[in-house]
Amino acid sequence: MPDRLHLENFGNVHALPVLHYRLEFAHLVREAFSALQPDCVAIELPQTLESQFLRGVRRLPELSVLSYQQGEQSAFLIIEPADPLIEGARLALQHAIPLHLVDIDLDCYPSHPEKLPDSYAVQRIGLEPYYREVAGLYRGLLPDEDDLRRERAMAFRLQQLSASHERVLFICGMSHLERIRENFALPQAQPLTRTRRDGVTISNLHPDCCHEVLAEFPFLSALYETRRSPLPAEPASGGPSLRKSFNAFELIAGGKQSIPEQEALAESVRRSARRLGEEGEMPDRQKAMLQLFLEAARHYGQETGEKVHHWQKRAFFRFARNYALLSKTLLPDLFQMLAAARGCLDDNFAYAFFRLAACYPWQRETSELPTLRLSAEDIWSSTRRIRFRPKEQQRGKGRSLIKLMNRKKEQSPGAWLDGFDDPHICSYPPEDLVIEGYGRNLKKIGARQLSEEQSRSEPFSASLLDGIDMRETIRNLHEKKIYVRENKRLQSGIGCVVVVFDEDRESSRFPYCMTWLGEHEQESDMAFYATSPAGNIVGPGISRCEYGGFLLSYPPRRMSDVWQDSDYREALGKGEVLLMAA
Repeated sequence: MPDRLHLENFGNVHALPVLHYRLEFAHLVREAFSALQPDCVAIELPQTLESQFLRGVRRLPELSVLSYQQGEQSAFLIIEPADPLIEGARLALQHAIPLHLVDIDLDCYPSHPEKLPDSYAVQRIGLEPYYREVAGLYRGLLPDEDDLRRERAMAFRLQQLSASHERVLFICGMSHLERIRENFALPQAQPLTRTRRDGVTISNLHPDCCHEVLAEFPFLSALYETRRSPLPAEPASGGPSLRKSFNAFELIAGGKQSIPEQEALAESVRRSARRLGEEGEMPDRQKAMLQLFLEAARHYGQETGEKVHHWQKRAFFRFARNYALLSKTLLPDLFQMLAAARGCLDDNFAYAFFRLAACYPWQRETSELPTLRLSAEDIWSSTRRIRFRPKEQQRGKGRSLIKLMNRKKEQSPGAWLDGFDDPHICSYPPEDLVIEGYGRNLKKIGARQLSEEQSRSEPFSASLLDGIDMRETIRNLHEKKIYVRENKRLQSGIGCVVVVFDEDRESSRFPYCMTWLGEHEQESDMAFYATSPAGNIVGPGISRCEYGGFLLSYPPRRMSDVWQDSDYREALGKGEVLLMAA
């Protein structure tokens, strides 16, 4: 691996060129601080925000929003861990080193659309060649007058700091550093600027907004925050599960079982942070995406019983990589990964992937500060939407330009158990339509196969029958005859369909056996064996079961309880019971 750290030195000022809100550069700040051991830290922020800014930094890992008015608009500064300026301020406070905000306060900061190389390149080639490339791009751009004012002012402040400190660590955006270095070598006048700004407030960011407004999606920020401290031990297997279940006696006792969804997600964050590499290493964004996929696959399996296969994993990363290349980046953003998850697996996996990607365990809805809700539209000018069709949609992360809707959750732990007070059970109508359609399709396929088994071919004589049999004609080409085919139709229809996914001879995986009659003329009688309804609660009074096998019989209301019928006692398994009943 290359030596990733690179500092631009002028005088006793050691400048670290960064891209704002990027995880790789936040880690480089830690490396620079450790290598340099500065006695002063300067960052590219205006001094008028200092008191509220420091208050927000001290709250980390809880996220804060610093806001103030800029003319008729509100300006927001998100204080999040994976930002190099925030990391520099945190280190200065932790080590009791003077921190200086050296930028000037403007009513409107210039905004430039910048097409910069993917920050992940720093992980592979190091900061120095990356910075040389970016600096070359900026030399060809005409600087804004406000940017020139800011750079002269920052050079003046650095001249003052260099006179009173031995080692100044300056954290600055790449677009400004080269001109600041040139101005530092020249005499600078004290800038005329605002020394005070009224109406600067600090707020707690609502946890439901994290995935919309954080620069790095919350899972990545959580990994960075976890790895700032000594790495936790890897969680033991068999921890909290996202599969919701209840004990039948719990309802009788009047108790409620807490559903530890957030605990399960936080455990996935800790496990992923532990597996990213040794303590102190730069977090590898590519490995983080792999861990996100693996943990989402584990949650997906807990909730649906489906396994993510190796070919699906390969297709996911190939799709995501190619999508990223279309946008000229090395790695995909969250929107692109969600599109890959939905396209290469299904909507349920995409939701599991998004739910974990949006997890930031430390954020609370209530705190000592007022809580502020922000949307992507409050911060950014455009968003992209991705919809999970079978789910109620979730909102997406703002920096990746995603817009999703919220999915309903339990209002309180155990609230979904209230629906199980009624002893009766029924099927879910949308699922009924699916299973009936599946059964009709199987009947058509079966009828076609039986018809083909009874069909015959013969040399053409007087009638084409059901058409020329090309296969038989070619096979007997040496006879110089044309063969025609006659399809024998079934004399009767198909009344029963039996599907056996798992014979379950030990009666351990699919213990729940049921026979129910069709509710109307378009519905079949059904006998099936499945997982226990108590094993996977997905809504108020709603559970999701997995079939081991089932029997569909039409017309309805003709079938007795096949599981209690003495005529089927000699069957060797549940699948044979269904076959005998058919």
